Amino acid sequence: MTIRVYLVDDQELVRAGFRMLIDSQPDLSVVGEAGDGQDAVTALQNGTEADVVLMDVRMPRMDGVEATGLIAGRQDAPRVIVLTTFDLDEYAFAAIRAGAAAFLLKDARPEDLLTAIRTVHAGDSVVAPSTTRRLLEHFAAAAPATTAPAAAQQRLAMLTEREREVLTLVGRGLSNTEIAETFVVAEATVKTHVGRLLAKTGSRDRVQLVVLAYETGLVGR
Repeated sequence: MTIRVYLVDDQELVRAGFRMLIDSQPDLSVVGEAGDGQDAVTALQNGTEADVVLMDVRMPRMDGVEATGLIAGRQDAPRVIVLTTFDLDEYAFAAIRAGAAAFLLKDARPEDLLTAIRTVHAGDSVVAPSTTRRLLEHFAAAAPATTAPAAAQQRLAMLTEREREVLTLVGRGLSNTEIAETFVVAEATVKTHVGRLLAKTGSRDRVQLVVLAYETGLVGR
């Protein structure tokens, strides 16, 4: 099965580089590209089918944050990987909150980008890389120590004590294997807990669980 990738970046040279790299892989194919978020949303709403979107955040007309929210909010939407030049970029943080499945720097190694595309297509989220975790930690530390939004607290209220503990470790970037070792349980048990967390909190993926853990103060305060 070929993974269909859509490129969104206002720099044509950047898109050309990504296209050459992606099309060099037997299991990946670029199916379209756009120079801003508006063109990307229009194309993906009007027939262009993609599995993964590589999304720049700073673009004219419609930036990557707004475009990510419009794309990720659709049923059966493609997974969005946010790409940025800046390690601690508030736009990238906002895009993750809007539904992006991954955050990567544009100077990431080619193999890291290819791995990210395959990982998010498989249904996982790229949380472990230090860039994503530092991004979340930076904004958790910078945010005022106020009570989390009522909606976020309500999502926590539905969780069991063990599910809260699992959410805390997910927020700290631990893998299922590491969480299983922490609680001395089978990895399958952890997967069950994570699945219930996603369902109970209405989170689309692991990245949104991490954001929830930071927003509610389970991690990072």
